[in-house]
This record gives sequence, structure tokens and C-alpha cells, in this order.
Amino acid sequence: MEDRASVARKLRERLPVPEEIREDWTEFLMDAVLPDGVWGRPGLSQRDRSLITIAALTALYRPNELRLHVERGLENGVSRAEICEIIMHMAIYGGFPVAVEGMRIARETFDDQDGAGSR
Repeated sequence: MEDRASVARKLRERLPVPEEIREDWTEFLMDAVLPDGVWGRPGLSQRDRSLITIAALTALYRPNELRLHVERGLENGVSRAEICEIIMHMAIYGGFPVAVEGMRIARETFDDQDGAGSR
């Protein structure tokens, strides 16, 4: 798992939080979520947590957070094919509109990683 300072820096850069509470919000997330919260608990691997989180965010239609977790999933060893399968699976349980949006986000994230997003 990444060190606390690195995770905090990434969170501050990516989250749309007003400057007035940015530090407090980041600390809250660090304590509740990463690395001291649920993502640091034993029992599930980081990879498994990524699979679950991508499925949940797809089904709940949370596109901004899904983009972050598709990236994190790739960092945690989830393959592009697996991410697509998760999202396709959510078409049945969450609905086709959320799966379509999830696929769009996955494609954009993959393109960004391949450099196509900057052309």
C-alpha cells in the first residue's frame, strides 16, 4: 500500500473540495477510507476491494468516483478486461444506463492511460 503522504497528496489533487476544508476532508478520508480505514483492513486484498468498489460505483451511478477507482483498480492489478466484465455484469443488476456510463468512463480512462486522451 502507498504511504500516507502519497495517498493524501493524490486525494487533495483529485477531489473537488473547497480550500476552506480541504485538509480536514483529506484527513477524514485517510482515517475512514485509506490507508487507515476500510482499505487497510485485513480480509480482502486491495485487488478484491477494487473489484467490489468498481461494481458498487457503477451500480450507484457515481461517475466521478468511478473514474478514480477504475484507475486505482488498474494500479491494484485488475485488468482492463476484468473492469469491463464488472461493468457489463452491473448492466443486469444496476441497469443498462449505469453500465453504458461505466463503459464510457472505462474507455476514457484506458484512452487517457494510453495517451489517446491528450491528442
